Amino acid sequence: MYARVTHFDIDTVIIGMSDAVARFEAHVLPTLRAQPGYCGVCVLHNAEGRGLLVSYWESEEKAADAVASGFYDEQLRKFVTFYRQAPEREQFEVALLESPASLAAGSGRR
Repeated sequence: MYARVTHFDIDTVIIGMSDAVARFEAHVLPTLRAQPGYCGVCVLHNAEGRGLLVSYWESEEKAADAVASGFYDEQLRKFVTFYRQAPEREQFEVALLESPASLAAGSGRR
């Protein structure tokens, strides 16, 4: 499994983090779920608007395909007016992944 990590910095004067996350859920998540090889996502942020978006992929190739197809850049454009600076992207092999028990039980986001 591979993970693509996007470092972001949202201008919270323009949009609050809860609104940014809701926008992600409404406008990005449905199309992300349809991408071949997609396995899940985790969004982390602090009150200042800095955060990480970690998407999980079946393979390095599937993660790279979502970038090469233009899908990744298309999703970033949906937030372009909210960034303080351009997001940065890295890709990693997942060595260990343990989900909280609440996620395994199906409770989802808190």
